[in-house]
Amino acid sequence: MAMEQVKCLIIGSGPAGYTAAIYAARAGLAPVVIEGIQPGGQLTATTEVENFPGYPDGVDANEMMEDIRRQAQRFGTDIRTGIVTAVDFSRRPFAVEVDGKPAFEAEAVIIATGASAKYLGLESEKKFRGMGVSACATCDGFFYRKKVVAVVGGGDTACEEASYLASLCSKVYMIVRRNELRATRAMQEKVLGTENIEILWECQTKEVLGDETGVNGVRLVRKNGEEFDVAVDGFFLAIGHHPNSDIFKEWIETDGQGYIVTEPGTSATSVEGVFAAGDVMDSRYRQAVVAAGSGCKAAMDLEKFLKK
Repeated sequence: MAMEQVKCLIIGSGPAGYTAAIYAARAGLAPVVIEGIQPGGQLTATTEVENFPGYPDGVDANEMMEDIRRQAQRFGTDIRTGIVTAVDFSRRPFAVEVDGKPAFEAEAVIIATGASAKYLGLESEKKFRGMGVSACATCDGFFYRKKVVAVVGGGDTACEEASYLASLCSKVYMIVRRNELRATRAMQEKVLGTENIEILWECQTKEVLGDETGVNGVRLVRKNGEEFDVAVDGFFLAIGHHPNSDIFKEWIETDGQGYIVTEPGTSATSVEGVFAAGDVMDSRYRQAVVAAGSGCKAAMDLEKFLKK
C-alpha cells in the first residue's frame, strides 16, 4: 500500500497540536493533523476555562478548542481522525502508522500527544468527572470558592494543589495513603503551616459520593479497615500525570517519567526533524496557554529545519 507523502505531520490535537498547525499552515507547509484519542486534548475534560487570554468572561473548553481547530483549518490544515499506533524514526522520511496500518511518510513531525492525568480507577470517580471530580486545581479551583474540597496525593503536586485551593476554599482535606508526605521539605512546611488544610493520614478513597447535582462527599478507609465519610463539594486528584509518549520511546530520548526531552530553548528532540510541543514534553507548567506557545515554537523550528 502506497503511503501518503506529507511535509509536516502533527500528532495530537490539543492547544499545542492545533497551534502548531496554524503556524505550519500559514507557512505553506500543508500540515496534516492526526487527532488521536481525545480531539481537543485534556481541556475537553474540563468545563469552563477562565485563564486563557482573550476570553474575559471565560469560555467553554470544548468551544475554545473548536475555535482553535477551525482557525487551523481556515489556513488549510488537513485534520484526520485516527490514532497513531507506531512510528519509525530511524530514517527520513519518517514512517507513521495510523490505526494499525501504514499511512504516512513525513519529512518532519511534531509530537503533541499531551499527557493524561492519573486517576484512581474508581467507577464513582468516572461518573462525577466534570461534576466535582477534577485533576486540575488551577483550572477548576475557582468554582469551589468558600467551599470544602479534598485533594488526593502526598507529593509536590498534591501539596501545590492543596495550597492553591486553600487560598480559595474554606477547607481542604488532603487524603494521604502513608503516614508522611513525599513532597519536598518546603512544600511540606507550607501545607502543614496552612490552617485550613487538614491531612487525613493513612487513608485511601473507597468511593466518591454524590447525586445528580454532583459530588457531595467521599468515603475513605483507614489502614485499620475503618470506613468513614467526609462531606466535600469537590474532589481533586493530584497523583501525577503520564505523558503519552510510549510509542516514541524506542526512537527518541525521554526522561525518567517518560516526558520527551527537547534541546534547551527549542522544540527539537534527539532525532533531527522530529519536534515536540505541549504536555508531552512539559512536566512543569501543563497549562493550555503554555502548550499553545510551545506549538508555535515547534512549527517555527520545523519550518526552519525544512528550509535547511
